[in-house]
Amino acid sequence: MDEAKWYVAHTYSGYENNVRVNILKTVENRNLQDQIFDVLVPVETVVEVNNGKPKTVERKIFPGYVFVKMVMNDDSWYVVRNTRGVTGFVGPGSKPVPLTPAEIKSLGITLPGTEAPKPVVQFGGKVGDQGMILSGAWENTVGEITAINDGKQCLTINVEMFGRETPVEIGFTDVKLM
Repeated sequence: MDEAKWYVAHTYSGYENNVRVNILKTVENRNLQDQIFDVLVPVETVVEVNNGKPKTVERKIFPGYVFVKMVMNDDSWYVVRNTRGVTGFVGPGSKPVPLTPAEIKSLGITLPGTEAPKPVVQFGGKVGDQGMILSGAWENTVGEITAINDGKQCLTINVEMFGRETPVEIGFTDVKLM
């Protein structure tokens, strides 16, 4: 089976959400979950000022386009292409072209499954060691490590503030062992 990739379908402007819902309904009705995995209308949250009052609204980043993660074959192509409101795929002629990782990155959006894996940092110290904080409000402060959280990639250091020990949570890369 081919690998699922992100494709872009062109829609009538204003019909993006209807197209998304209709594709998802068709996928469910025809049991095509193994061919069409996700349908997105990328939006951004912006603050608009209307009559002097700020209002938070969601605005479509690419009006007239819907992103579809699917395995390209005759069935999946047919379902998307024949959904009411879809005018075609982005690509030459009737042949859809999947987005490359570089294109996805250049669009400035994060599509599910395209995020770069976060590097895992191994911390060489242990509870009870002394560490110096390298950045932020506590820069150059030395304290005792009281907890290490490998999952969150951070640790807790007790630093002295106003004559009291105060726990501070710091990322692994922001601490140097003493």
